[in-house]
Amino acid sequence: MTTELETLYAEYQQLLSQQQFDPALLDYSTLDSHRSFLSRLAEVENSAVTLFDLHQRKHVFASYNFTTLLGYEQEGITALNNEYFDARIHPDDFVKQMRNGLKAFRFMLAVNPAERNHYKFVNEYRVRNGQGVYIRVIEQHQALATDSLNNIWLSLSVIDISPTQNGVPDVDGHIINFRKGTTHPLEPAAGKNADADKILTPRQAEILSMIKDGLLSKEISDRLSISVHTVNTHRQRILEKLGADNAMEAIRYASGLGLVDNNNP
Repeated sequence: MTTELETLYAEYQQLLSQQQFDPALLDYSTLDSHRSFLSRLAEVENSAVTLFDLHQRKHVFASYNFTTLLGYEQEGITALNNEYFDARIHPDDFVKQMRNGLKAFRFMLAVNPAERNHYKFVNEYRVRNGQGVYIRVIEQHQALATDSLNNIWLSLSVIDISPTQNGVPDVDGHIINFRKGTTHPLEPAAGKNADADKILTPRQAEILSMIKDGLLSKEISDRLSISVHTVNTHRQRILEKLGADNAMEAIRYASGLGLVDNNNP
């Protein structure tokens, strides 16, 4: 029987495979300058920083201060082993954290490549520190470099200790568009009403799916037996909730979050 974790791993591999890299178009000579910049960033921000290569599917940089911030062994950091980091995530948080990561990855693949650097995926979860104690961290992901084929090549991760260590044990994830100041929640935090945290209501998701299928407001109105004014009100609320400027942008964002079928219209 396939577990949810196995299903998520398979989906992750499938998403990675959607990006077709040409190694000849990847300038690995720039990695040295990236590493130098990220080392300074880690020192100035006092944050733990990693860089993930989506072509090689492995970490290619981890800052020294994982040892001071989280108390990790230097040899584990130097090895840049994916499993080293994954094994330290709280087992109750791992599946939800990975589910959020997949939603964020789908979202980023659906976004206009010219706008990818406007977004940041922020995830809060628990990790085991060097003393064996689980603490809550905030991790921020952002596309650092793309190739000429618009593939996301290098992904930046910045980890800080969360100021909230008690009373919020669950995973909390969201996407921020820091150009527009909009936020897109991915997973309801503990203690919140899950229904209240849904980005779109069932009717809004239904209307957006119809828009995606090419239906006009009058056609949606006739099909759902509601007024055109009500349809247009839903359309406006959908744009507001998704932080989108138009229907096509809303469809891309919602498809990336898995709120509507992400097949092409």
